[in-house]
Amino acid sequence: MELRHLRYFVSVARQQNVTRAASQLHVSQPALSRQIRDLEAAIGAQLLERSPNSVRLTSAGRLFLKEGDAILGRVDDAVDKVRAHARTEKTTIRIGYAATPAAEILKQSMQRFLKLHPKMKIELFDLSSNGIIKGVRDNKLDLGVTVSIAPQSFDGLELEELGSYEIAVAFHKKHRFTKFDRVPLSKIAVESLITFTRSDHPEAWAATCKILSPYTTDPNIVMECDGISSLVAAVEAGKGVALGFSTMAKIAGNRLTVRPVRPSSLRLPVGVIYKDQRLSDEAAEFLSVLRGVKIKTLKRSKPTLIV
Repeated sequence: MELRHLRYFVSVARQQNVTRAASQLHVSQPALSRQIRDLEAAIGAQLLERSPNSVRLTSAGRLFLKEGDAILGRVDDAVDKVRAHARTEKTTIRIGYAATPAAEILKQSMQRFLKLHPKMKIELFDLSSNGIIKGVRDNKLDLGVTVSIAPQSFDGLELEELGSYEIAVAFHKKHRFTKFDRVPLSKIAVESLITFTRSDHPEAWAATCKILSPYTTDPNIVMECDGISSLVAAVEAGKGVALGFSTMAKIAGNRLTVRPVRPSSLRLPVGVIYKDQRLSDEAAEFLSVLRGVKIKTLKRSKPTLIV
């Protein structure tokens, strides 16, 4: 006896008519009648009393209908559970990010997304801007959250601007800049500067030069760092000051002092990059969440973007 025999019998028993049951099951009437007789033969008991226009359950048929309903109910329940499990089974979304521009927006996006999809797995990769671009191009990353200073760097990829942050300067706690609520860029232009490596973070060099271009054509860059941790350590050691996103304060904590610069209208843009044709449903949902948190987390007041 196979499961289809049980389904056929239950349908005939409910309809009390082979013709109607055959129509419901999308099988021919002769084939259905033969399947029911095969079932009776396999069980060794008559389940139906047949007349020209209808069928009636025998006492054995009534008992078998009760048990058949229970079996089919359990089968359907098992199928539903497996399908639900497959839908909620952990799916991995791979996101590359630049730590400073992503410090705020990525945290809030993850919190919101995981409330909606608690079983999905997110893998985060703290990378240089070049590493993020390469990861997305090579299909090793689904999304990349990065500074979007040079849009031409993202040729062939989708780039969406999420917003912009104020420019800030980070310095040692005892630096003379502590007297300023907003540090003039003219003062920063004559300082020893620490930035990210030009080879891995070319936009950091470009941004520094553009920000300071009204005050100097040759910024005094004394040290290059491969990531935010080493940059914070270098500034903390008093090697120089660092220009960047205002969110540096979230990463540096109480190790450094971070102040906005003057003029205050200058801002650095944050974007998300991806390959539209390769975006999974899960990554597309995360992208939608990213778009949703940008207004609350990133200021959007007529900025002068550094691009």
